[in-house]
Amino acid sequence: MIILIGGEKGGPGKTTIATNLAARRTSEIEDVLLIDTDKQSTASYWCSAREDKGIKPRVTSVQKYDKAVRTEIIELKKKYTDIIIDAGGRDSPELRAALLVCDKAIFPLRPSQFDLWTLGRLNSLVEIALEINDKLKAYVVINQASPNPAVKESEEMREFISDFENIKMLNTVVCERIVFRRAALNGMSVLEYKPEDIKANEEIENLYKEIYE
Repeated sequence: MIILIGGEKGGPGKTTIATNLAARRTSEIEDVLLIDTDKQSTASYWCSAREDKGIKPRVTSVQKYDKAVRTEIIELKKKYTDIIIDAGGRDSPELRAALLVCDKAIFPLRPSQFDLWTLGRLNSLVEIALEINDKLKAYVVINQASPNPAVKESEEMREFISDFENIKMLNTVVCERIVFRRAALNGMSVLEYKPEDIKANEEIENLYKEIYE
């Protein structure tokens, strides 16, 4: 399966989602590849930190850029059971190319008006990709939500997304937690860094199950 973690705006934690999924998937299946198509190379730095510290299992990663991403992913699909693509936060050739070959596109968005304004453009990008990649399924996951149960932004965002025909919303909500940043700095997923953090681990585990099961 090819999973794209992408978006049209920077800042909603795409690399955090991609790296946590990659570590979780690799713990279950050996032949998993993380493709970093963002020229900021954050996912690649995470993999390097992981390798330097000798953290197991090893997450295999490569960097791919520009329009050739599509053909290169098709070739890499012959070698790996699962591919996770971390795309940059913009309408880029890499994002458009990945949409043409992935099975599922996951768009992390913060529950804010600024992120909501990108949904129309994301919906259009998916609509264009569906003309070639008719198996594509696209989803939004709320990321960096307030852990305060009194804040109702997530529910409001869920209602807003229902107006878009090409994108559905995942049930999982991932909250803003410092443990995600600390785990990333150490080349780990939250499941590895702080297994006793029940809430963060449940969020990643639930997201993993929604995507893969």
